[in-house]
Amino acid sequence: MPESEPMTSAAGHLCRLLDLLTEDAPAEDFGAVATEARLGGVPAPELAEVERATAAALRIRGVLRQHRRREAELTALFDTAGDLAALRDLDAVLNSIVRRARGLLGTDTAYLTLPDEEAGDTYMRVTDGSVSPLFQNLRLELGEGLGGLVAQTATPYATPEYRADQRFRHTGTIDDGVLDEGLVAILGVPLLLGSGSGSDGKVVGVLFAADRTPRTFAPDEVALLCSLAAHAAIAIDTARALADTRAALADLAEANAVIRAHSAAMQRAEDAHDRLTDLVLRGGELSEVATAVAGLLGGAITIHDADGRVLAAVRRDGGPFGGPFGGRQAAAELAEAVADSGASGRAVPRGDRWICAALAGQELLGSLVLHGCAELADPERRLFERAGVVTALLLLLRRSVAEAENRIRGELVSDLLTAPDRDPAGLVERGRRLGIDLELPHLLLVAETTADAGKRLAPAARQYLFGGEGVSAEHAGATVLLLRHDGGGAGDAARAAAAQLTLLAGAQVTVGAAGPTATPAGLAAAHAEAVRCLRALRILGRVGDGACSADLGFIGVLLGEGRDVHGYVTAVLGPLLDYDARRGTELIRTLHAYFGCGRSLTRAKDQLHVHINTVVQRLDRIQVLLGRDWNSPERELELQLALRLHLLVGDPPAAG
Repeated sequence: MPESEPMTSAAGHLCRLLDLLTEDAPAEDFGAVATEARLGGVPAPELAEVERATAAALRIRGVLRQHRRREAELTALFDTAGDLAALRDLDAVLNSIVRRARGLLGTDTAYLTLPDEEAGDTYMRVTDGSVSPLFQNLRLELGEGLGGLVAQTATPYATPEYRADQRFRHTGTIDDGVLDEGLVAILGVPLLLGSGSGSDGKVVGVLFAADRTPRTFAPDEVALLCSLAAHAAIAIDTARALADTRAALADLAEANAVIRAHSAAMQRAEDAHDRLTDLVLRGGELSEVATAVAGLLGGAITIHDADGRVLAAVRRDGGPFGGPFGGRQAAAELAEAVADSGASGRAVPRGDRWICAALAGQELLGSLVLHGCAELADPERRLFERAGVVTALLLLLRRSVAEAENRIRGELVSDLLTAPDRDPAGLVERGRRLGIDLELPHLLLVAETTADAGKRLAPAARQYLFGGEGVSAEHAGATVLLLRHDGGGAGDAARAAAAQLTLLAGAQVTVGAAGPTATPAGLAAAHAEAVRCLRALRILGRVGDGACSADLGFIGVLLGEGRDVHGYVTAVLGPLLDYDARRGTELIRTLHAYFGCGRSLTRAKDQLHVHINTVVQRLDRIQVLLGRDWNSPERELELQLALRLHLLVGDPPAAG
């Protein structure tokens, strides 16, 4: 039958109902079929059949729509479960749950709140469909608003008109947020962990669906949102468990790394201990300690004595190191750092260096310096400090050996000074066995100090000579030092020894010196001269000073064994003698006449047969050549003695 013609039989209308069911047409389209049958003149019995079929079709349509909806809900729940199974990002899973809740319930917005354990309230975690920043940043106290009541009671709540519903505790902040978002109907369900019941479960959040128009939420909608909330609770619990697991694994990995590092440090410390102990037991050298520590710590090492002098210097590769502390400022920095290390008993940092004092009790024996390491971990620091202890042990052994050798050498010195002619060859051979070549030039020094510090002088002398080629001994109530001549003067050696021994002994030490000499007999004579020089220093009030005979002027000439008269005359009158020789003047004769006439200008000019102005001019020239204090009592005594010696021995021999 053509479509334009009305259907007059029930069969056509029944087919139309089947088509509408297939198309899932609106309900009003089903009612239109019965109307068309009535208007088309369908007989009454058939019309009744069409109306019954229409009612049945509407019932079938409702069942089909309910099944499709249930299928969509199950699909959403299945997809959510799949998201949970592949959980990587909690925010992504929660966003998916909220988005599905909004889509399945067909609401304008959906959102989820979580508790803030530190703040003691809840906050918006995820929103979908929200347009209000004020609403998106809402925070709710427990019991406030619909969400607060859901969290407090662990029970779903729904309202068709939130702002007019007095079941909830309204606050200005929450109402302002809801108003700004434009929400009217709200459904909230708890996120429960545990048994799922309000009495036993733990609320970990609230899931919401909301419309901007009045709406009554059906029980199946509440049940659907509860199912999604259960998945959200599982997601949160799983994420927390994963986070706890990751944190535990991280802690375990960190602890494992600490254990491995500690084990490696212990093994390294054990190896270092074995190496350093072996060095001590076999009497290793300081350079071996420096090489071992440089290799273990990866930096250059220098070992210093108590005065800061370098005893060993090694690079990290074991080669010689040329960059230890140098200069006065650097030496002062080292001394300060060593003092700090000694006071604390620990190694101390200074820039890219670490310094450790080598102590025997409270006595400083030396120091160990690590170069090129700005930072040291605790195991390396302890290893470095242990190396400082080993260094102190080796320095103590070295000093003990040196002191034993020094006692034997002291016996040699006593024999040299008391009986040099008894067996000169035997003395030379004894000295050679002890490392003292008596056929080479040596300086001889005699030192003394105050009575209360006398016991400290001999140890101070041994410490002063420690590491060098000298030897010391106590002889005739004084301390004698025998030093290899290095080209310097005896007076310089005496002054240096006096200054250093004063520091070491803690009291003023006076030193007389003589030499150099290269025979046993010469050493005995030098000892006698040094003793006379020491006595002269004491008489002159120069306690704490050091000098040789040449440093004492005419007194040295009188006391000196060689009595170098020409040398003394040259030292005192040399400028005048040179001037007279070059210019043919008579400054020496004028000075002799001036002193001989009792410093009278008139009698001096008569004796010289010159004008008084000439005498004055010559004396002015003498002042220029000798200095303004030439006629002071001390200088006058030296000048008159030198003039008389000049008359006796004549001019000194020409230099060269």
